Amino acid sequence: MSTEPRINDRIRVPEVRLVGPSGEQVGIVPLAKALELAQEYDLDLVEVAATARPPVCKLMDYGKFKYESAMKAREARKNQAHTVIKEMKLRPKIDPHDYDTKKGHVVRFLKQGDKVKITIMFRGREQSRPELGFRLLQRLADDVQDLGFVESSPKQDGRNMIMVLGPHKKKTEAMAEARALADARKAERQGRTAGSDAAAETEVEDVVTEDVVTEAQDAPAEAPAVEADAPVEQPAASQGA
Repeated sequence: MSTEPRINDRIRVPEVRLVGPSGEQVGIVPLAKALELAQEYDLDLVEVAATARPPVCKLMDYGKFKYESAMKAREARKNQAHTVIKEMKLRPKIDPHDYDTKKGHVVRFLKQGDKVKITIMFRGREQSRPELGFRLLQRLADDVQDLGFVESSPKQDGRNMIMVLGPHKKKTEAMAEARALADARKAERQGRTAGSDAAAETEVEDVVTEDVVTEAQDAPAEAPAVEADAPVEQPAASQGA
């Protein structure tokens, strides 16, 4: 069955309690009158409370209302925090390099606002040395105490020893910080791109200016103009003529 409200001609009641576009109470009016008002306002008549007697209807732009409702629901899902428990498995005699790698993953999970389940796996004779696992868990908890706390103390579970770390930050706070950081990085990249374009334009202008100056310097000098009406001197006659 459709969960969308009835609108306009789909409403099948003799009269409705009408609410105006701005939320004002119009009162109980016949359905025909309500539809007529909807046409005058160029809006839809939407049934917002079908179980009321008479049903409550409102004048609104139903298409715009559906779009805004969808956007609000999408934003709510984006900000919704889901509790996630990550798991990290270690061995009692873990290599220092491997420990640093595992610790890095735990730090990342806690920064994201997730809980972390730490499991120490014992094999063979290691089961007779539970203190090794306990000390390892305590060491890890001390290394990440700035980001998380021990929510569930170490306890033996068969061949494994388990401890749960909880983040100091809530999931919603971690998500908000991650989005803010992503926006800042995006703005920085856009700023660098704009700066590079401006520098390239300036360099092109400098090159064009330099070419113009060079052409002006290399151009040949113009010969002085000769007046057309200037008299031409005749050579003097020789004395023997």
